Amino acid sequence: MADFLKIENGRSLPLGDIPRADLGRFFQLMRDFALDGGAVVQLFAHQEKGQPAGRHSLYAVVRGTSLFVLATEVETTFPSLTLAAGAKFSMFEREIAEQYGITPSGHPWLKPLRHVDESRYDYFAVHGEGIHEVGVGPVHAGIIEPGHFRFQCAGEEVLHLEIQLGYQHRGVERLLTGAPRQRLPIICEGIAGDTAIGHSLCFCQAIESLAGINANATAVRTIALELERLSNHVGDLGALSGDVAFAPPAAYFGRLRGEFLNLLLLLSGNRFGKSLVRPGGAGHAVERERFALVAKKIKELRPELELVSDLLFTAHTVTARFERTGTVSRKTAESLGLVGPCARASGLEYDVREFFPTECYASLPGNTITASQGDVYSRAMTRRDEIFHSLHLVETLAGAAEDCPVAADWRQLPLAPEHFVVTLNEGWRGEVSHCLITGAGGEIVRYKVKDPSFHNWMGLAMSLRNQGISDFPLCNKSFNLSYCGFDL
Repeated sequence: MADFLKIENGRSLPLGDIPRADLGRFFQLMRDFALDGGAVVQLFAHQEKGQPAGRHSLYAVVRGTSLFVLATEVETTFPSLTLAAGAKFSMFEREIAEQYGITPSGHPWLKPLRHVDESRYDYFAVHGEGIHEVGVGPVHAGIIEPGHFRFQCAGEEVLHLEIQLGYQHRGVERLLTGAPRQRLPIICEGIAGDTAIGHSLCFCQAIESLAGINANATAVRTIALELERLSNHVGDLGALSGDVAFAPPAAYFGRLRGEFLNLLLLLSGNRFGKSLVRPGGAGHAVERERFALVAKKIKELRPELELVSDLLFTAHTVTARFERTGTVSRKTAESLGLVGPCARASGLEYDVREFFPTECYASLPGNTITASQGDVYSRAMTRRDEIFHSLHLVETLAGAAEDCPVAADWRQLPLAPEHFVVTLNEGWRGEVSHCLITGAGGEIVRYKVKDPSFHNWMGLAMSLRNQGISDFPLCNKSFNLSYCGFDL
C-alpha cells in the first residue's frame, strides 16, 4: 500500500500528512486497489486556499480491511476510474463533474447526477419491436419524496430501469460549511430523517476528534443507533408484507415499529432520536431507570417479533413471491459498491460495526447472515437477522448502563486547524460517512456527506433487469432507499 496512508475511523490528522500523488500515479493506485477488491468510501473534489482558479484537489478514502487516504490535483479533466476499474466509481465521478465542472475523461455514462430539464438530457432507450416505455414519478401517489423511474420494457419484462433523482437538492454540504455552529447538529439530523442517529453520530465523532473531546455517552449512542435500525427494519418487513397482500404481519410489524420509535422517544424526547446525540456525548441526561425500561421492553417485544417473523417467513405464498425476485448477484453487488443489508444479502460480509467499530461495538458480538442469494427473500431475511442481533445488543447495553450526564458545551471549542477527518458508522441502510476539512482558523471549509443510498440506488435498478414490471414495488421496498439522503 505504498503511497496510500493508513488512517483510523474518526481520528483526525493534519492535511499535510496526507500523501499527494501526481495524477497518473493516483489513477494507477486507485485502479489497482479497486480491481483487487477494494471499495470506495469517499471520492470528492475541493479547492484549497491558494490553489489557482480551475485547479482542485481530489481526495480519496478507500477501504479493504483497513482505511486509507490519498490525494492528487486536477484541472479540468482526469482519466475516468469508472472506465478503468468499474461502476463503484461512477456516482462519485458524476458528482465531481456536476459540482466542479471537472470531467472524468472516458466516463461511459456521464449523465447528470441530479435532476435537470429533460430537454438537456437524453434518457437511455431500448429500440425494437414490442419495446415500450413506462414513466413513473417524480410525483407519486403516496406521501413519499420525488424520484423518476423510467422502465424500458418488452411486454411485462423490464430490460432497463433508469432512476433520476435530485428533485430536492438542498445544498446540505454548503450549509454545513457556513451555518452557525449550534445549527450543525440539527442540519445533520435532517440529512435523512429516518437516519438522524446515524448521520448525527458521524458528525459528532468528527467534531470530537477535531476538538479533542472524549465522548461520555457511548452506551446511549450505541443503543440509539440500534433502536433506529430496529424501527426501520421492522417497518420494512411490514411494508414487504403489505406488498404481497399479507395483511396480518403488515399490521403487526407496523405496530411493533411504533414500539421502537417510542423507546427512542423515551431516551431523547423525540421518536426519531433527534437532540440525543451531541458532540461530547448526549444532548440531555439519561437516567439509569430509563435504560432499565428499555431493557424491559426489549425482553417483552422479542417473543412478539419471533411470532410475527415466523408467520411471515413460513408462509409459502410469501416465499413464492420473495424467492428469486429482484436478484442482485455478489459480483454485481461488489462491482457497484453496494453497502449495508442489501450488500450482505448478496454475499458481501462488510459491516462497519465489525470492520471499523466505534462507540461500544468493539466489545459487542457481530451478526450472522443466513441468506445471501441476493433476492427479495435474502434482503428480507437479512433484516430479520439484524433485528434479533440488535435486540440482543440493546438488551445487553441497556441492562448494564449507568446514568448518562449531559455533554459539556462544545460550541466554543476550537477545532484543529488544517486537519482532515473521516467518520464511518453502520446506519440501518449501511455505511454512513462524513468527511471534514478545516482551514487555517479551524473553520470547516469542506464537508462531504455520503448516505448509503448513494451506493445502493443502482442496485435497485439492476434488481429489475429481466423482472416483471409488477415486481417493481416489491423490489423497491426490499431496498427502501432514501431520496433526500441522495439529493443532499
